[in-house]
Amino acid sequence: MALEKESKGMLLGIFGVISFGLTLPATRYIIEYFDPIFIGLGRAVVAAVFAALLLIITKQSIPNKKQLSKLIIIAFGVVIGFPVLSAWAMQTVPASHGGVVLGILPLGTAIVGVMISNERPSIGFWLSGIVGSIIVIIYSLFYGVNSLNIGDFALLGAIISAAIGYAVGGQLSKEIGGWQVICWALVISLPFIIIPAWLRGPQEVFNIPINIWLGFLYLALVSQLLGFFLWNKGLALGGIARVSQAQLIQPFITIIASAWLVNEALNTTTIVFSLLVVSTVAIGKKMPIYETT
Repeated sequence: MALEKESKGMLLGIFGVISFGLTLPATRYIIEYFDPIFIGLGRAVVAAVFAALLLIITKQSIPNKKQLSKLIIIAFGVVIGFPVLSAWAMQTVPASHGGVVLGILPLGTAIVGVMISNERPSIGFWLSGIVGSIIVIIYSLFYGVNSLNIGDFALLGAIISAAIGYAVGGQLSKEIGGWQVICWALVISLPFIIIPAWLRGPQEVFNIPINIWLGFLYLALVSQLLGFFLWNKGLALGGIARVSQAQLIQPFITIIASAWLVNEALNTTTIVFSLLVVSTVAIGKKMPIYETT
């Protein structure tokens, strides 16, 4: 039964990662038309409207004070932090580059998961994660012409934000449900993000092509909402440290989508480093994770 539960969690996590894998290419696709603050917060505003309607229709109970404190952390991580910082990064670095750098996100999520839960990965798990992180740093230096640019630092902030939001969201999903977590996080964020999103919104709304608006809606309804339904549930079922490793496929999804959406070249360097990162995370996935009581 435990194995079946873990397998179901991993499967849901993979579907969630597939939806997240298109986030950077979709952001890069629309970044020329929108301010990064509008992309990051505007998508959350749209998602929050749908989230509020869903919570009202299904008559969900209001979270208690302890749960609300966790929802605030989640909101800062995945409603504000990651969307804004990743959109900012897409102004200066290719989406495929960002996809590789985000390859260390599974390690970050696992670290936070260990800090807030009873999961205890083995030494082998940590070693593989550290090696993967070193590979990502080398790639960033190599691809950035021997230097880290502002986009890489924005991606680092996005990784930290997402890791915290993912881990706390996965833990809270065990109490109130996976889709409820992201919905409540969006709703409590709405009063604070709607004005900045409005102020940074486009002036000539009707001059923006329909395909650009469709890209924005993908970010709002899939990356910011529906993808989290699957992801949070997967983390709750299969364990934060274990299911976070499903993100090992995200670099590939991002690179392929980048070539398709924004015509980024599938250069050998990016592909090789993606394979190296995924290989280290795949090795980590096979390492044992213990639970303490």
